[in-house]
Amino acid sequence: MEKAMLKLVLLAVVLVPCCSGTETIYITDDVSVSELFSLRIEPRMFNWSYEGLSEQFHYRSSLEGYPDLPSWIRYMYSTEYHSGFLYGTPPPRTADTRVPIEIIALNRMSYETKRLVLMLAVHHKPVAKHVIQMKIDNLNWVHMMDPGRIENLKNIFRNDLWPESRSDLHIIFMDSAVKLGARLPLRPQQREGVVVHLGSRAEFSGRMLDLQEEVKPLYKIASCTYKRTSVQTTFENSGFKLDWCAFRLTSSDDDITALPHHPNESHKDGDHTNLSGQHVERWDAPLKSEIPERNYSDEVAISFAIPGMIFALLLCGLTIILCFQHEKLQDDDSEYYFNYIFYICSDFLRMHKSSRHEYNMVPSNVQMVHYSPEDAHSTIKLKSLRDAPFDVEPQRISPSDSFYREGSPHISNMYMRPKPPPYKLTGNSSGSPTLNRNHADNGEM
Repeated sequence: MEKAMLKLVLLAVVLVPCCSGTETIYITDDVSVSELFSLRIEPRMFNWSYEGLSEQFHYRSSLEGYPDLPSWIRYMYSTEYHSGFLYGTPPPRTADTRVPIEIIALNRMSYETKRLVLMLAVHHKPVAKHVIQMKIDNLNWVHMMDPGRIENLKNIFRNDLWPESRSDLHIIFMDSAVKLGARLPLRPQQREGVVVHLGSRAEFSGRMLDLQEEVKPLYKIASCTYKRTSVQTTFENSGFKLDWCAFRLTSSDDDITALPHHPNESHKDGDHTNLSGQHVERWDAPLKSEIPERNYSDEVAISFAIPGMIFALLLCGLTIILCFQHEKLQDDDSEYYFNYIFYICSDFLRMHKSSRHEYNMVPSNVQMVHYSPEDAHSTIKLKSLRDAPFDVEPQRISPSDSFYREGSPHISNMYMRPKPPPYKLTGNSSGSPTLNRNHADNGEM
């Protein structure tokens, strides 16, 4: 921001001394009321040569002695042509006057400034009663500034559609469609479009009236580049693609300032007639002071108050349901659980401790063998001590105590079971143990 302000200050310092000592160039141009004029501001007008820089020259235009241009004159700079354009339509009140336009040019390569005064001599001309409004989509406003294209557009109506306007057909208004409210194209390479008004005092031809009836159903659509008409080929052969939703025919008995999009400096009450001959009042734009203001504070308060009230009602309802309706809800199982939850927890803890104690008392699964020889001829006796109780000492268990005795003080394990008697050798020691055992068994039997 500071750099931009510094550049403006330096530019003003450079322009003031240079302009005071520079010779002024005067140019006179004849313009007519209700007819568009355009002037291209180029470096050669100031005896400068273009050196290929896109921003080499800077132009500032205003009404001589004033800081800005009149409301009916506009200035635009084209980066495509590296030139400035002055254009506009003089209103009837400026007839037979001279309008001085001051142009200050700056060469940014050498910081040389020059001053040019364009004297517009406005002549009186009958106002057009019948006007054609159209929107061309494939061109920009700077392209329509070419006199050759303007003549091609006029010839379409002079030679084909509106021969009655051959004598006085002229451009009334022309400006960029984006400046008049249209949207920018999606692709930067596409054209912005230009709005053009053609006017004449001649009556509309029958073909023009038929064309209006053909496109009248499209008036309810804002833009329709996909629609085609019976004269589509005529315009496309000359390089114009029209938006037929914006095509209008109007008749006016008032001055040219009654047309839409026209830069009207003063608001005057007036009337105009349409094509059917009906007399209607002309709409006049309201002043800024007459437009009512909108208070957003009330809307913000309402937007917060309504949801807050709904939330409060829901919260109150939920509180009533949980607090006051709880007494009517009876659940015996829940009441019993909550009343005796301490005892339930204590019983569970006691059972857990007792089960853990019993688990620690279980003997390990280990096979223990006791060897007890009685004499040299005795049979080796092996006895399993795995099932012996923990409270009985191993040396007190007799090898012959193989039978379970009920009520025995040293055998109290519930898992004890009777053991078979040991096998002993009887009779001839050289005999077969199996046979002796069988005879012994038979004898016992």
